[in-house]
Amino acid sequence: MSTGNTVVARNMRFLREQRGLSLAELARQAGLAKQTLSKVELGTGNPTVETLFAVAAALGVPVTRLVAEREQVMTVRRGRDASWQERSGYEVRSLDHVYGSGVIENYVLRIRGEGHSQPHPVGTLEHLYVISGRVRVGPEDSPVELSAGDFVRFPGDRPHLYASLDGESVVHIVVSVPRVQPGTGGVHGGVRRENGVATED
Repeated sequence: MSTGNTVVARNMRFLREQRGLSLAELARQAGLAKQTLSKVELGTGNPTVETLFAVAAALGVPVTRLVAEREQVMTVRRGRDASWQERSGYEVRSLDHVYGSGVIENYVLRIRGEGHSQPHPVGTLEHLYVISGRVRVGPEDSPVELSAGDFVRFPGDRPHLYASLDGESVVHIVVSVPRVQPGTGGVHGGVRRENGVATED
């Protein structure tokens, strides 16, 4: 059984290295002494609540990501517990986030109109599978029409759209982002309006 300090040490090292930060750079961003963080990462320190919150803020994660045991390999999301968020022309349900050298995000979209997305980080790919209905999706300058059972992979680092051609359509999207900036959230996590049309940040 891991002790609290061991869990914090392991999580902090994992998150720091994931973001390509040196211990000195993390200390600078958190406004803490490098020696303090060195002890925390070695598991020999006894970090205060203030220290934990400062480190979490610098890493762009909730403080629970530092103090909780990391999740096991298998994660189950039950449909009956689904939470949907409103977007422009569709609703989105976040399925999962997998952290590594970049990030893999899973979403289910319920599309009831046409939604437009701003470009995501360079190198982002979207892998979309149509569960039901008919859709027009992809880069705004070259979208494709798909039916249930169809799949498409397209670059997500260009302006792109999701449109239903048949009332409500449901699609599953896997988004692969080479690297994300700490604290930016998922690529479908924000939305703003331009000229009366909602677009994702």
